[in-house]
Amino acid sequence: MRKLIYLGHSAFYIEKDNDGILIDPFISGNPSANFDYGNKKITNIFVTHAHNDHLGDAIEISKAKNAPIVTIVELANYCSSKGAKAMGINIGGKIDFKWGSVRVFNALHSSSNHELSYGGNALSFLFDIDGTTVYHAGDTGLMPDFSLIGELYNPYYALLPIGGFYTMGIEEAAVAAKMLFAMEVIPMHYNTFSNIKADVQKFKDLIEAQGQKCLPLKVNEYVEL
Repeated sequence: MRKLIYLGHSAFYIEKDNDGILIDPFISGNPSANFDYGNKKITNIFVTHAHNDHLGDAIEISKAKNAPIVTIVELANYCSSKGAKAMGINIGGKIDFKWGSVRVFNALHSSSNHELSYGGNALSFLFDIDGTTVYHAGDTGLMPDFSLIGELYNPYYALLPIGGFYTMGIEEAAVAAKMLFAMEVIPMHYNTFSNIKADVQKFKDLIEAQGQKCLPLKVNEYVEL
């Protein structure tokens, strides 16, 4: 069984056979997270950008599990300098893994770590898990790139931030979902902190009015891929 599990905020865990894929693992310090990575198989870690609520525990998990952090080159170099295993990538790239592949796209956002070190460009990722496509938008505002991603790759699942303030809000995220032609939309990056409160029911209504399905997952809920 292949599962996409929501860990809270923008963190997800993809479970497939003997592989475990972590995305933006903000675990400790995240009031909504409840994920014991010590008991999980983790083979790859993907980080969209350097902000602490996305880089999160990636370095510690990488060292504990010997799992590479896949991220933009500048941030990968930073992670390596802290003793983590890292793979530096860049926008436009495609990487093949035994469980599928990942394409790397832009995200419209800033990126620096808690040491104020430049974190390179913010990213979004398109995962292909045995033919099922999952687009993780990272932190982003509304951008024209969504139309091209939708036209070329038509992701089945779109994981979109809706909290506003730091990213696009619910209205813009609904437009992004339409541009991506996603069949099912999972909201993220909302309600973790007071300044990113969002009305998820309103977002669900907007998505369903467009003829798309919305799946507001609770922490540790999952969808089968």
